[in-house]
Amino acid sequence: MRKNVLIGLLFSTIVLFAQDITGEWNGVLKVQGMQLRLVFHITKSDAGYTATMDSPDQGASGIPMSKATYDNSVLNLELAAAAIHYTGKLDDKSAIVGTFNQGGQSLPLTLNRKMPEKEVIVRSQDPVKPYPYYSEDVTFENTKDNITLAGTLTLPQKEGKFPVVVLISGSGPQNRDEELMGHKPFLVLSDYLTRNGIGVLRLDDRGTFASKGNFANATTFDFATDVESAVNYLKTRKEIDQKHIGLIGHSEGGIIAPIVAAKDKSIGFIVLMAGTAIPGSELLLLQQHLIGLASGMKEKELNTSAEINTQVFKMINEITNTDTLKTKITAYLLDKSDKLPALNMPEGKTVNDFIDMQLKQLLTPWMLNFIRYNPAIILEKLKCPVLAINGDKDLQVPADVNLPAIEKALKKGGNTNVKTVEFKGLNHLFQECKTGLPKEYSEIEQTMSPVALETMTNWIKQTIK
Repeated sequence: MRKNVLIGLLFSTIVLFAQDITGEWNGVLKVQGMQLRLVFHITKSDAGYTATMDSPDQGASGIPMSKATYDNSVLNLELAAAAIHYTGKLDDKSAIVGTFNQGGQSLPLTLNRKMPEKEVIVRSQDPVKPYPYYSEDVTFENTKDNITLAGTLTLPQKEGKFPVVVLISGSGPQNRDEELMGHKPFLVLSDYLTRNGIGVLRLDDRGTFASKGNFANATTFDFATDVESAVNYLKTRKEIDQKHIGLIGHSEGGIIAPIVAAKDKSIGFIVLMAGTAIPGSELLLLQQHLIGLASGMKEKELNTSAEINTQVFKMINEITNTDTLKTKITAYLLDKSDKLPALNMPEGKTVNDFIDMQLKQLLTPWMLNFIRYNPAIILEKLKCPVLAINGDKDLQVPADVNLPAIEKALKKGGNTNVKTVEFKGLNHLFQECKTGLPKEYSEIEQTMSPVALETMTNWIKQTIK
């Protein structure tokens, strides 16, 4: 669920002779249909160069580089823990032109003193202004965490009283359009719902774009408080039908929506788009196997990965002290070091580098919480109407496992107002696809299947009658 996004590192120079490369440098990294802005802050002392990196689109800032050198117009940056390396050369236009490498993949990356504009990608389903409905950019407070959140509220008309839904994005830092892989799923969904008489509030994740807060240290439960704040804000608006406030959660959002609805009995209904009802550790193992299989990985490699990850997840579930957990996982991975090359260890990296990289990914607050959390427990407490949908080609949240698990958990708690729909030929983003592989998302022109859009809209209209 949580998307693995490549992050680039960079230093640069501005004048060909006696160059001063200190200060701020900017670039846009294009990866898997996405565009990530990068900002590098370079300083120099008697000891040499140092640098930090910001990734505004991911809510990250001040990331220290482990190495920074500049010699003969060539800049080298490295973040050893993430197996990232950048090499670029100053050209005669005062730009650093180079290559960003991570995990065996290479991408071009050019840095300038000013942030370049992102390339505008327009998909056929993207709505075009002026919209035939009311749209307002809004801000509201999460008083629990003392942060300001920003989003867009769309209503069928400026005046009136309307049912409304809050859209909850999947894992990873995303804006109010849930923009990823060159698509804007929430913009398309919001437009469709609003044109059909249903208001929509969609928001930037905390710490990203116009929303404040710290994304990197947040867990699923922190994001749930952001959604609670969005619901509380809607209750202050005279245009909102208080009896018909619902939630639509995609991927991790399908975990967050039940947390909010179980706590707030005023929530009228929820829609789970590729939501899950199995523990995070089980989901990750399934996800890794299905994506690996579809990508052509050998059975031996898949088995090795599953064996190691199963044991690591078991330790995470059993050990609560993070320092002890780090020691135990390190010892285990060192013991299995002869098998680690089969897991695509980056070229030129040692076993210790690889283990350190894995620990940095595993021991974040979000990942630890995700691996340990079982969504079924909360689903059993839900009493509101629930629609759960999924595509049969979803390799990130497999429908054949999760839809039955969702239905079982809801009915175990006595909820009979439950509908599940498995769409043929749709992937995790609800696109019509061939393989279901994540790398295919950006290659598909369609942002969201009309059948999925119609199914959700019709169910909501029927539910609020």
